[in-house]
Amino acid sequence: MAIPKKLINYLDNLKIGYKIVRHRTIYTAYDAAQTMRVKLGEIAKTLVIKADKIYLLAVLPASQKLDLGKLKKIVKAKKIEITKEGVMKKIFKIKPGAITPFGEIYKVPVYIDKAMLRAKKVIAGAGTFEESVVMTAKNFLKATGGTLGVFGKKK
Repeated sequence: MAIPKKLINYLDNLKIGYKIVRHRTIYTAYDAAQTMRVKLGEIAKTLVIKADKIYLLAVLPASQKLDLGKLKKIVKAKKIEITKEGVMKKIFKIKPGAITPFGEIYKVPVYIDKAMLRAKKVIAGAGTFEESVVMTAKNFLKATGGTLGVFGKKK
């Protein structure tokens, strides 16, 4: 499965530095960290969230768990939940687990936990199970267009 052209075009148009890394097939953030021999804190875990009637992406270091209560306050939602895998197929037209944190591609807002900015480099999903995008935290923030907040908690 090749990296979606949409993602490459999007990143190239931003004129920011990034690198595509090929690796063995991985399905979880933990697998990604093990395979690439990096800290869990450098892996951007991207979750699809339904807040009231809209979908959004919540991105936090893989070393943390999502605190739905904190995110609910940040997005000012009455009801919030992590979506089922079927939504990824239906709404985002991707395989479950292959979502990238670049919300502009899907036309959805992105929320990034501030802890993500502590990483020297950020490794994010590239829309496949065999490639990842690597960039600085500053470029990652620019590429996602995300709103910063604190909604992660230690595992």
